[in-house]
Amino acid sequence: MRSFLITFFLICSVVLVAQDKYELKQDIPYISTSETDAYRKERCKLDIYYPVGKKDFPVVVWFHGGGLEVGGKHIPNELKEKGIAVVAVNYRLSPKAQNPAYINDAAASVAWVFKNIASYGGSVNDIYVSGHSAGGYLTLMVGLDKSYMQKYGVDADKIKALVPISGQTNTHYTIRKERNIPQNIPIIDKYAPLNQARAGVPPTLLISGDRHLEMTARYEENLHMEAILKSLGNKEVTMYEVQGFDHGAVGGPGCLLLLDWIKKYSKIK
Repeated sequence: MRSFLITFFLICSVVLVAQDKYELKQDIPYISTSETDAYRKERCKLDIYYPVGKKDFPVVVWFHGGGLEVGGKHIPNELKEKGIAVVAVNYRLSPKAQNPAYINDAAASVAWVFKNIASYGGSVNDIYVSGHSAGGYLTLMVGLDKSYMQKYGVDADKIKALVPISGQTNTHYTIRKERNIPQNIPIIDKYAPLNQARAGVPPTLLISGDRHLEMTARYEENLHMEAILKSLGNKEVTMYEVQGFDHGAVGGPGCLLLLDWIKKYSKIK
């Protein structure tokens, strides 16, 4: 586990590409046109932000936060004009939908990106999955439990890397809420990323805010995930604790760490 101070980002963050032209395509459905569930049809849409006139650039699938209960798709400012595509995803929310609806939606969106991003110039070999808070939880679930993406004909191991930012690794507290389980009692069942830890996962970057400022046990949950993944033989697993940032604020520096990983594993053109 590594800790970083705010000065790291002020001094070391690098703008990768700023002069290219970028386009934003909005509200693209990622589920079948034969879907009959009105709420799913309303929510299951994504936006694609990408460099125009480029080919084979890396792609980030981005899941918003909001406790699986609120929130909407957006392109993080830190990821704009960086020579990559960002696919921002909406998914169904609790209580209007119930677990595992939002996990299924997340998996469907990633599968859609694998099948369609080449038509926008993106590389199917450079697809990163990331998100903040609830988005970090969804990142881990679709990347570790391969059954979700298998439903849509895509192998989760083809993901270039998983980068959850302050995601829960125990069963998400909203799932506990749906079951009338006290939210301060940790549960590790099949809906816990920890329960789905396995050998051979994509490279994984776990990011937490300051342990003294984060949500209860969020830092410790991610530290636990790092230990378990490494114990299973996964060598490309790293955890960062971003000192001085609380749960809400860690999303920004988390995106900068994501960009560093893209530079590490991909070529930015």
